[in-house]
Amino acid sequence: MTGSQALLKTLEAHGVRHMFGHPGGAIMPIYDAIYDSPIQHILVRHEQGGGHAAEGYARVTGGLGVCLATSGPGATNLVTALADAMLDSLPILAITGNVATTLLGTDAFQEADITGITMPITKHNFLIRSADDVSKVVAEAIRIALSGRPGPVLVDIPKDVQQAQTDAPIVQPKPKAARLEPKEKDILEALELMKNAKKPVLILGGGACDASEAAYQFAKTSGMPVITTLMGLGNFPASDKQWLGMPGMHGSVAANRAISQCDVLIGVGMRFDDRVTGKTSRFAKNAKIIHIDLDSAEHSKLIPAYLPILADSAAALEALAAKISKLETPEWWANLEDWKARKPKRDEWGAASAIKTISNALTSDDIVVSDVGQHQMLTAQEHPFEHPRLWLNSGGAGTMGFCLPAAMGASIATGKRVIGIAGDGSSQMTIQELATLRKYDIPVKFAIINNGYLGMVRQWQEMFHDKRYSEVYLEDSNPDFAILASAYRIPGFTASTAAELEVAIKAWLSADGPAVLEVRVPNEHSVFPMVPAGKGLDEMLDDDPKNAQPEKIAVSR
Repeated sequence: MTGSQALLKTLEAHGVRHMFGHPGGAIMPIYDAIYDSPIQHILVRHEQGGGHAAEGYARVTGGLGVCLATSGPGATNLVTALADAMLDSLPILAITGNVATTLLGTDAFQEADITGITMPITKHNFLIRSADDVSKVVAEAIRIALSGRPGPVLVDIPKDVQQAQTDAPIVQPKPKAARLEPKEKDILEALELMKNAKKPVLILGGGACDASEAAYQFAKTSGMPVITTLMGLGNFPASDKQWLGMPGMHGSVAANRAISQCDVLIGVGMRFDDRVTGKTSRFAKNAKIIHIDLDSAEHSKLIPAYLPILADSAAALEALAAKISKLETPEWWANLEDWKARKPKRDEWGAASAIKTISNALTSDDIVVSDVGQHQMLTAQEHPFEHPRLWLNSGGAGTMGFCLPAAMGASIATGKRVIGIAGDGSSQMTIQELATLRKYDIPVKFAIINNGYLGMVRQWQEMFHDKRYSEVYLEDSNPDFAILASAYRIPGFTASTAAELEVAIKAWLSADGPAVLEVRVPNEHSVFPMVPAGKGLDEMLDDDPKNAQPEKIAVSR
């Protein structure tokens, strides 16, 4: 068989059912092999969209997402998605074509050193120089992407390698590696710390997606309050009385105050990212921190861990749940209940109320995908996530344009109803993927919250740059998004009031196949609570200062 056929046979052997890509000259032999493969290829309109679609696919399944691109600009168009996947620990296999091996390093037409370019933003990458190596390298790439802390891996295959003949065997998948169990002494030390705690708190990050059942059991047995990060929403049910919300820059009052005043903090599968911690010297400064993670590089990287535990999240939580006793902390819970009651004031009509109305029309089994900006934070605040892997967003990289293609990938992977929520700025980064929705009749319901601005940048310019609104105004050049949707032969709906939105949502959700909803909201709204840049979580603004009495600006000290 050819190198291209070996590639496809290896992907088939490893259970790949879908892949997202765009053809070009240097990857044409692989596309010729795709013609005879049972793997469904989804033709995207931009390689970045293919990368984000693979991310969405990986996020909702916990398995591998696959994307393809040709050499040069095709390959470099994948860079943003690979960086995004690296920061959010998503297992992606990116396959790129390249010029023939005889032309490598000659600045040939559409040549790019994509392995050099992507070295800092992948777990590993490969340049294959022989067709005999194709199957074993691809199998190894898949293993690396899925093992340990997941992440993206790139395989670059020159065109002559794709065309060359090989009789090397197709490498079959290896048994899944055993999970990393915690050391007994670490579990016993953690239990001792918790037994003496008066103000404990548990934080679940994105790395705890597959540990939600163990986390629930541990929380119920211990009675401990639970916080879920932006990437961890759904890892503990939002409807549960022990849930305090999301921490960080736009986190809840209860979550941020609990972190600031706790004496023992257990962080599971999280990076202690700067958007979670605020000013690091003020983060949980009275707490002994137990950090459970299977990547030792994260231990004490930003926040010193009193007790680092190197283990799989589920394994560690199961071990703790088996031995933990109920923690009696009534005074702590009295404070927590008081803080949970603190909610920011919301306008009767605006982005927050619009997103809340959309949320109210959904079920707890719907997959919700956001783009990046104010709508992202408001969706995280307003939608009650009950289960893991039903919330997709670009957390680490903050990539505008993530939503639509990621929603597309999630829909293809699961067949579930997928709701995308984007802004008028972020949606236009990858809005050409509406064509992909139409081509394959992918039933994503895509909402665009249109405030006529790059909203989050505008909020910062209002608060920290004396309202010098520089290059953030979009309203005078935005399209009519419903008409744009119709140009792709997708039904579009528009709402500008609360009453119109109630009617539009029903039509939007009941439409066959994909549909677009544009919600036009007031221009100058902001997202609160908020921890200003450079401040600690204990210095958060509970509400928009404009809503406070002059003598009672709501700042938590």
